[in-house]
Amino acid sequence: MEWSTAALLLLALVFANLPFLTERIFFAGPARAGGKPLGWRLLELVVLYFLAGLAAWLMESRAGQVHPQRWEFYAVTVCLFLVFAYPGYVYRYLWRKPGL
Repeated sequence: MEWSTAALLLLALVFANLPFLTERIFFAGPARAGGKPLGWRLLELVVLYFLAGLAAWLMESRAGQVHPQRWEFYAVTVCLFLVFAYPGYVYRYLWRKPGL
């Protein structure tokens, strides 16, 4: 595996878990007193998916010609991104005790 592939997978893993590890909305504004709702976390997850895709596109364009992708590619990458997000989801909603 090349270093760029490993770096991209690591970046996607970090991006997928960021919404579940912080209480700030888009890493800037504080959330309400009750914490950040799941809807904000899902919106952040979608935005970070597109940022990871942009990083992948930039890496591919620097290496050579960018290959056109069809819907199957995006379906697989969305599923992979959701699998990468699972540890953060487990930590936030299943493992941690409420109020911490």
